Amino acid sequence: MANAIYPLWKQELLQGTTNTSLGGTVKAALVDTGTYTYSAAHQYYSSVSSAVVGTPQTLGTKTFVNGVFKAAAVTYTAVTGNSVEAIVIYIDTGVAATSPLVAYIDTSQTGLPVTPNGGDITYTPDSGTNGIFAL
Repeated sequence: MANAIYPLWKQELLQGTTNTSLGGTVKAALVDTGTYTYSAAHQYYSSVSSAVVGTPQTLGTKTFVNGVFKAAAVTYTAVTGNSVEAIVIYIDTGVAATSPLVAYIDTSQTGLPVTPNGGDITYTPDSGTNGIFAL
């Protein structure tokens, strides 16, 4: 699978519906692709939550310039569990069934795949012209 922006989030974004803004709480979840398979039909975090390894981290220092979404690195502490092959970006509403999935990232990510060993895992989003993703 290549990196993708979830189509249902794009649809909601274009319609200006609730919970589409990346200005709120946006999290990055480490995902085991042996448990989760990307689907364009998935819309909410509840579709991926059972495959999440460790605790999703809130993205900080977010910027939105020329349609490019960027954020600072995040560190997942003391991670154990299944191997991690992807990162899922989502907007956290506090309820898995209403937290929109935004992006699926599994290609060209330094440090992926990784097998947790109880240590920390750092996700450093692309700080170049591509950012996490561009619209």
